[in-house]
Amino acid sequence: MFERFGDLPLHVLVIHLTVVLLPVAALTLIAFAVVPRWRRLLRWPALVLGVGTVVCAFVAKESGEAFVAAVPTLAKAVELHEKRGNLLFWYCLIFTVVAVAAFLLLAGIKGDKATKSRPLELLTQAAVVVIGVLVIWQTIRTGDAGAKAVWEGQLPKS
Repeated sequence: MFERFGDLPLHVLVIHLTVVLLPVAALTLIAFAVVPRWRRLLRWPALVLGVGTVVCAFVAKESGEAFVAAVPTLAKAVELHEKRGNLLFWYCLIFTVVAVAAFLLLAGIKGDKATKSRPLELLTQAAVVVIGVLVIWQTIRTGDAGAKAVWEGQLPKS
């Protein structure tokens, strides 16, 4: 199911979406959390993107495993990339939970702040910023490891 899309390995296609979506989702949720006047506007995009990250990371992870299963000679080369991708999936899972909590606590369905507790609001904002930065950082690290696994020694020296 996760091996191919047409004639191409699914992983090759989905990683491009992942590399764009995850940082955009993280930055959107961070803006939603730390800029109160933007919350009403960003509440639904932040929620949808927040949930979308875990779906995207799951498909990237599963398609990567299917790709290596189809081409077992890649296993050693992508070992670090795979480890980082697994960690990124867990970060995205936490990010999704934090995104849903932030949506419910900071904006709510109607756009009215659900919590009147300032400490809870600050804790939610801090959680969003921390997990958002971790998702961006781990996306970069994972992509870098994957790119090096594919291109190391294959590009001509400048």
